[in-house]
Amino acid sequence: SVQVIAISPNSPLGLLPEELGYSDLGDTYKEMQIRAKHKNYNFPYLYDGDTQEVSLAYGPAATPHAFVFDQDRKLKYVGRIDDTEKPGTTNGEDLRNALDKVLAGEKIENPATKTFGCSTKWAWKTDNRKKIDAMWAEKEVELRESSMEDIKKLIKNDSDKLRLINVWATWCAPCRLEYPEFVTIQRMFGARDFEFVSISADKLSKKNNALDFLKSANSALENHIVTNDDKYALIEAIDPDWNGALPYTMLIEPEGSVVWKFQGEVDFKELKKKIVENPMIGRVY
Repeated sequence: SVQVIAISPNSPLGLLPEELGYSDLGDTYKEMQIRAKHKNYNFPYLYDGDTQEVSLAYGPAATPHAFVFDQDRKLKYVGRIDDTEKPGTTNGEDLRNALDKVLAGEKIENPATKTFGCSTKWAWKTDNRKKIDAMWAEKEVELRESSMEDIKKLIKNDSDKLRLINVWATWCAPCRLEYPEFVTIQRMFGARDFEFVSISADKLSKKNNALDFLKSANSALENHIVTNDDKYALIEAIDPDWNGALPYTMLIEPEGSVVWKFQGEVDFKELKKKIVENPMIGRVY
C-alpha cells in the first residue's frame, strides 16, 4: 500500500501577492485548511511554514518536489511528478513509475530528477518581498476627474481584460476598511488579463480627501472621481439595479457582461475565486 503525505514548505513571510496570480488563496495555515476542505483531500496535508524544520530536512528546491520512501523509510526517488506543468495533461508518469518500482521491489532507473516549479519561500528570504512592496509604495497615485459618460464607458468595458470595479467614498467606513484588499487583488492578478478600477462617489470638492486616502492605500492603479455631483445619475450610469448603498462592486467581462456584483462589504475569498475561475483567467499558465 501507499501513504501519501503533502507538505507545504512555504513561509507566508516571503510570499508576494504577485506570486498568487493563479490562485485564490495564499500559503497560510488557515488558507491551507480552506483548500483541503474545498478539494476534499483524503491524505494528510501539513503546514511547515512557521519553523520549516521538516522542509529543511527534505530540502525541496521547488514545488512540487516528490520524495518516495520504501517500507524501511529509505529514500528511493526524489524529483518531479512528471515532465509537464499543466494538470490533466499527463498522469504523473515519473512519480507513478517510481512508486510501481518500489512496490515491486525493483530498481528505479532514474532515482533523481530535476524539478521545475516555484522556488521554496524560505522565511529568512524576505528581501525580494520588501523590495517589491517598497517599489509599489513609491508608485504615483492619481485620481482622474471623469464625466458620467466616462463612467458609462468603464461599465461597458471595451478593453480586453476582466475588469473589477469598486464604488466607494471616504465617508463610508466599510469602504475604507475593505479597500486595501482590492489593491492586493490588483497586485495578484495585474499581470494577467485583469484590471481593478476604483470609482470615488465623493463630491468633486472632496477630491483631495479621496486622493489622500488612495495614497495611504497605495492605490497606484486606475482611480476615478465623478465631475457631476448628481449621485442618482451616477447610480443609473453604473447599474440601474443598484439602490445606491456603498460599497458596490462589479466584475465585468469585455463588452459589458457583468458576471458578478455585490452591494456591501465583499467576501474576498469568494471574489478571488470568482476571478481566478473566470475563463479569462484560470488557474494554470
